[in-house]
Amino acid sequence: MVSGASGQGGPSPSRALEPGPPSPGDLRSFGEARRKEAPRRVHATWQPAPDRPDPVEVLIESNRSRAKDLVPIRYGRMMASPFAFFRGSALIMALDLATTPNCGITVQLCGDAHLVNFGLFASPERQLLFDLNDFDETWPGPFEWDVKRLAASGVLAARASGMDPTQARRAAVAGVRSYRKWIREYATMTHLEVWYSRLDADVLSKLLSRPGRTVVDRAIDKAVGRTHHRAVAKLTRAVGGSRRIIPDPPLITRADDDPAIAGQFPAMIEEYRRSLSPDRLALFDHYRLVDFARKVVGVGSVGTLCWILLMQGPMGGPLFLQAKQAGPAAPQLAGCPGVETHHGERVVRGQLSLQAASDVLLGWTTAPETGNHYYIRQLWDSKGSAEVELMGPAVLARYMSACGRALARAHARTGGSASIDGYLGGSDRFDEAVADFAEAYADQTERDHAALTRAASEGLIPVEFA
Repeated sequence: MVSGASGQGGPSPSRALEPGPPSPGDLRSFGEARRKEAPRRVHATWQPAPDRPDPVEVLIESNRSRAKDLVPIRYGRMMASPFAFFRGSALIMALDLATTPNCGITVQLCGDAHLVNFGLFASPERQLLFDLNDFDETWPGPFEWDVKRLAASGVLAARASGMDPTQARRAAVAGVRSYRKWIREYATMTHLEVWYSRLDADVLSKLLSRPGRTVVDRAIDKAVGRTHHRAVAKLTRAVGGSRRIIPDPPLITRADDDPAIAGQFPAMIEEYRRSLSPDRLALFDHYRLVDFARKVVGVGSVGTLCWILLMQGPMGGPLFLQAKQAGPAAPQLAGCPGVETHHGERVVRGQLSLQAASDVLLGWTTAPETGNHYYIRQLWDSKGSAEVELMGPAVLARYMSACGRALARAHARTGGSASIDGYLGGSDRFDEAVADFAEAYADQTERDHAALTRAASEGLIPVEFA
């Protein structure tokens, strides 16, 4: 007889079975009940609080932990347009959302779900997928925060492309409606079915009209070509029989002649190794670090330290990794409760929770001298995104629908689909309310962008265009 089993082969009476999880019906009822506390129409309103922090001051404060020589580049990139400003101001929006009504349904947020943070990447099986692809701001919070950020980004992207107000609103509504409809679909699935669901690049292409397919097909072709061998060809050159990263100041700068920096990498790589599972470690341990450099990336990330690491394998194959600094998430700084942890680990675990398939070499580490937290991933692994500025009104609306679908699947993976479905219901009230918010918040972003431009013209902030 197996120890702990009863004479009839059943469970031991001394070990009580755990209670089952809430039923889908209970979860849906909870979501419906939340409408009384936060009716769907309350999401339509955006009105800045009387004590709203000055947006330029928020940016200045957030830059204190960033590399000072890169801060002017961050300002320069954000000044390009209100949409560019929006991409770099996740913290400003999180602080604003914290003043709005809360539906009370928490998920693992992306935290920065604007439409450019959706894109293509290769799964471990080498299938090209479409999904969220940026998790620097991931943190638990109200599901509608991600939805509102997506909708506002659609309005701003439409305005940046010269579309009229009707077309801009149509893009926002399309993203929210798709999110609502797919949340209902995922709420009918088992959690395991949700976990295995994914949106591949071919499905994305078929969702779009013929002009839209051209934009996506171009992105697919570009993503397929973004390999480690291509990165080596573009970013390195042969020096004395080995490959070295080519400097391109201020965007790519070498620091291997600084012992204080170079001396940190052995300890950082060792801690990173401990974050990998045994099978991934067996892969990584075939490679050795041969060169590294600092590289500027993105809009909102400019100023955070980002290193590209050139690794060499035993058969001559290259591996390019990216070590990106991670700090507190925007929803965390805005007051959303959560469990404090290593910020690199937070990003990795958030990505593993939300993304259909993640980088096999995703891990985290700490710089021993500065204490900075980092997460590490492959630099180029068939990653790509569609060029939003090339989309017409109909294509943008359909692309926003694809983003809404991907966001719904990500939130459903955290187990909140039935409650969210109960809250959203079958009507378009939430869709229209969030579209109202998106238009009003796009106006706010334009005012904030103008404030940044004034600060630059008055010499209050340094600006560099690169």
